[in-house]
Amino acid sequence: MAARTLTVRKAVIAVAAGGILLAASPLVARAVTSEDPAPTVAAKGATLVDAKNGKSLYGKDVNKARPMASTAKIMVASVVLDTRNVDLERKVPVRQQYRDYVTEHHSSTADLQTGDKVTVRQLLYASLLPSGADAAYALADTFGTGDTPAERVRSFVGKMNVKARQLHLKKTRFGTFDGSSKDFSTPTELAKLTRHALHHSTFRQIVRTKKHKAEAPAANGRTRYYTWTNTNQLLGAYDGTIGIKTGTTGKAGKCLVFAATRDGKTLVGTVLNSKDRYKDAAKLLDHGFGSDSAKDLKIRELPTGSQDD
Repeated sequence: MAARTLTVRKAVIAVAAGGILLAASPLVARAVTSEDPAPTVAAKGATLVDAKNGKSLYGKDVNKARPMASTAKIMVASVVLDTRNVDLERKVPVRQQYRDYVTEHHSSTADLQTGDKVTVRQLLYASLLPSGADAAYALADTFGTGDTPAERVRSFVGKMNVKARQLHLKKTRFGTFDGSSKDFSTPTELAKLTRHALHHSTFRQIVRTKKHKAEAPAANGRTRYYTWTNTNQLLGAYDGTIGIKTGTTGKAGKCLVFAATRDGKTLVGTVLNSKDRYKDAAKLLDHGFGSDSAKDLKIRELPTGSQDD
């Protein structure tokens, strides 16, 4: 009897100690209950879901389609990565048209240089980190079909819309490869698209990267060196953040699709047309994790000359 009592006491002490350790850890996720007040966010549309099962944890105008800006590049990456037997090391020559597009549309750029040969993997980094429209154009031109760049781009955008239908994103429409116009989605559907994209390890690796350095054969026979900085300033600012993508246009406002993992639980969220997208995202993640990190949020500054999307 004495031995049994001692065993029980040890178990109680162990549980109590474990409880203290969990309470002391800032990264432990707590289940959201019906008593938790919903946060107030500046975004016109927002959502937060459990990445594992899609369960909604927060919603604001979640089913209204709005301009999505460069978050459309999540679909660009999805179409490429979903391509059967895709060769991520395939070299793609940079065409002058890609640079001209950036100049004409005043788009964010990866500053790809004409004549360089970059890999598909590098183009994914270049389109998702600095939000390079030139890189997204290169991917559309490479993975579309047709005799001219215009035909190939139309073909690729068509694939983006086909993929949207396959994923049952009924209100999502793509008119471009970079979200610059006629590209619409809802908070709910963007979160669903992101949950799909996160199945790819390559996508996960890219979107959580703050800065990526690459080199490529240049047209003059030398080596070109690129450095791309992630425009997502939530990375490094909110503990557990693993991505995903920013987007900004005059019509769309400031947009952000984001994800974070704590204690093995991953949450995915969207804020569309927000005056304070990073604070909004932090508030939503706090709501989902049962934490209070948002009050101490310090946004990571971008290096001088970086793209701001």
